[in-house]
Amino acid sequence: MQCLIEFKNNIDSVILPEHFTNPFNYTPHPLCVLAAKQIQSDLLIQDSHIKGKMYGVLIIEDNDGKIGFLAAYSGNEQNSCTSIPFVPQVFEITNPDGFFRKGEAELNKINHLIFEAENSPLLQQLICELNTAKDKADDAIKTSKIALATSKKKRQIKRIEIEKEADQEELLNQLIKESQTEKSNFNKLKKEHKKNIEEKQYKLHAYVRKISELKSLRKTKSAQLQKRLFDSYLFLNREGDVKSASTIFSQTDANVPPAGAGDCCAPKLLQYAFQHQLKPLAMAEFWWGPSPKKEIRKHAYFYPACKSKCEPILGHMLTGLNIETSKQKGKTLSIEILYEDDAIAIINKPAGLLSIPGKEEAESVFTQAKALYPKATGPLVVHRLDMATSGIMILAKTKAAHENLQKQFLDKTIQKRYVALLDGLIKENSGTIELPLRVDLNDRPRQLVCREYGKPALTKWEVIERTKTQTLVHFYPITGRTHQLRVHAAHPLGLNTPIVGDELYGLKAERLLLHAEEISFIHPETLAEMSFSCKSEF
Repeated sequence: MQCLIEFKNNIDSVILPEHFTNPFNYTPHPLCVLAAKQIQSDLLIQDSHIKGKMYGVLIIEDNDGKIGFLAAYSGNEQNSCTSIPFVPQVFEITNPDGFFRKGEAELNKINHLIFEAENSPLLQQLICELNTAKDKADDAIKTSKIALATSKKKRQIKRIEIEKEADQEELLNQLIKESQTEKSNFNKLKKEHKKNIEEKQYKLHAYVRKISELKSLRKTKSAQLQKRLFDSYLFLNREGDVKSASTIFSQTDANVPPAGAGDCCAPKLLQYAFQHQLKPLAMAEFWWGPSPKKEIRKHAYFYPACKSKCEPILGHMLTGLNIETSKQKGKTLSIEILYEDDAIAIINKPAGLLSIPGKEEAESVFTQAKALYPKATGPLVVHRLDMATSGIMILAKTKAAHENLQKQFLDKTIQKRYVALLDGLIKENSGTIELPLRVDLNDRPRQLVCREYGKPALTKWEVIERTKTQTLVHFYPITGRTHQLRVHAAHPLGLNTPIVGDELYGLKAERLLLHAEEISFIHPETLAEMSFSCKSEF
């Protein structure tokens, strides 16, 4: 089989997985780690200036019971590492003779026509001629109005002077005719300029209409091409059912597939396995090469499958497979009360507990606080911590206390300190990180660094302790963006060192070693300065 890869190392002592990998929450199986290292050794042969890319491996068992693996990469560009037999695309979008490339060529021609039309000297000439006509009309009408006003004043003076003249009536008639003639000429002047402007506008609008028609044609053809493309992406599952990308995404909130859907590692690997009656055993994906500018991807780190593109597709493709479940299921997590009075409570939230109920998990700080304080009139939760983060949170028992504390957070007068263990050594002793953040629309809840659309995010930090391989730091968040400390720690423009156990931006471990250690604020009722601390478990 062309794409089946044999292990170079002896794997007889490795225990096979009992369940297939949950692509969105997993620890790489030892066989996946071995397969990844084997692929990585071949990738090292490539040029050192390669573009960063996600790669995947799928451990399989053939009909003879032999264990091997498949390899894939995300994207639809041609493979430059010929020594690795990567599985093919689900749909060969790169076929130069296929309908997609031909459709792309047609769209490129339309794009070229639009570009030429929008940058044509003729368009600039038509705009200039219209503006000149408008300026001339404004000047002429303004001058004519001044002349009319001047003539009117002269006639008023003449009317006074001819009151005693014998032929007064004849002279008044002459003045009236003079006024009428001037108004007639003024109206004629306005009509001439209006006609001239309308002629210029018609020529310009006709030209712009052609551009609009080209853009409308491009939009229609692009939608038709995308529809045909995603109708051609046909995904198998173990039970032999086939669904197109269009059908799969029509049952989601997105309704239509996002660009690149079906070109990620996981769908490619499973598709090949099902097509060739290979039994999937385990799967893993890793990043290889430099990190993108916005996303956080660390060289040789393993990552879960993306949400927006892969989750709907894999929901179909994994049907019939026995998927491993999260080890957190069934584990009881409870908040610890550190302080309370009639207005507030200070708690210690354990890692793994949501701050508020989620779509798939109802248990949270809110539900537990509601049970503890059933007579509370306030919304209770004033601020949040990530599910993976442990530490201090303030609860408000009354509406007034909640409003007061929220205002303190908005005014940035509440001081917070976090402690985190970083998975590497930081040379500097302290500093400030300012990287704007926004949600990754293609892979929620991950965050991106985005100068254009991101919200300001500012963090101060200082080193507390260093070991041979890790650094303990204090974080002082000035703003409170989602995943702010995690991204600022891991991003190349931040500390470039992820927090230990950060499965989104670093390496997964038993837990994320990030803890809200201290908080200072003004009591909403007594107005006394208050400060609470809670030591971390690491």
